[in-house]
Amino acid sequence: MKTIISALLLAALAACAPANRDSAAPDTARTAGTTATGYSSTTSSSVSNPATPTPAPAPKASAEENRPMEYYKDKVAELHTSAGEIDIRFYPDAAPNHVKNFIDLAEKGFYNGSKFHRVIPGFMIQGGDPNTISGPPSTWGTGGSGKNIDAEFNSVKHKRGIVSMARSSSPNSASSQFFVMVADAPSLDNQYSVFGQVTKGMDVADKIVNAPRDASDRPNNPTTIDKIVIRDAKPDEQGPTPK
Repeated sequence: MKTIISALLLAALAACAPANRDSAAPDTARTAGTTATGYSSTTSSSVSNPATPTPAPAPKASAEENRPMEYYKDKVAELHTSAGEIDIRFYPDAAPNHVKNFIDLAEKGFYNGSKFHRVIPGFMIQGGDPNTISGPPSTWGTGGSGKNIDAEFNSVKHKRGIVSMARSSSPNSASSQFFVMVADAPSLDNQYSVFGQVTKGMDVADKIVNAPRDASDRPNNPTTIDKIVIRDAKPDEQGPTPK
C-alpha cells in the first residue's frame, strides 16, 4: 500500500507518487502507495507509491457516518509532531469525503503515534500509515484504515503547502495516508485528491523533508505525529477553496 507517488512517478509516478501503497506522493517507484506521479525516484503511481494498497475490508457503520456534512465545514487540524506544529485547513467543497475521512480518523486518535515515513526533498512528505506506529519498517507505506475512499479529483493544483491523499494505482484506493507538498508538482494535478492546505508550519514540513534519509526516501529518524487536534477555523483560516 506504500502508495505515494511511486508510480507516478511510476516511474516518476512510479517512483515518486504519494501513493497509498498508501502513499500518494512521490514514491516514484514505489507506489506511493499511491503514486504520485511524476516523481522521481520512487514514484510509482501513487504518491505513495508505496505499494499497492490491499483492498480494505467492508467497514462497520459508526456514529460519524451519520454526521451532517455541515459539521466538517471551516475546520482546521493541528498536527502536533515531534518536529513542531503543522496546521491544515480543509476544502470540503472540493473533496468532502476525503475531508470527512481525515477528520473522523483524527478525532478517533487513529494518527496518534504514526510517522512521516516517506520524504522527498523538492516534492513532498507522506504520512498516515498505522503500520509506522508499531509495525516493522518493511511494512511502512502499505497500511490503511480498513476503508477506502473513492477519488475526488478536483481543480485545486498541487502547489507548495497543499495536502492531498496518497493512493495505489487504483484511483479509488485512498485510505488514511496523505502527503504535504513542499514544492509545486503539476504532474499530480487531477491524479490525486486534494483536500486541504497548510496554514501554519511549512517550516516544520521543510525540516521534515530535509532530514537525513535512506535510498528508499525513508527518514533515518522519522518525525512522529503525537496527536491531531481538530478545531474550528479562525477567520484568517477560512475562505473559498482555491481554483
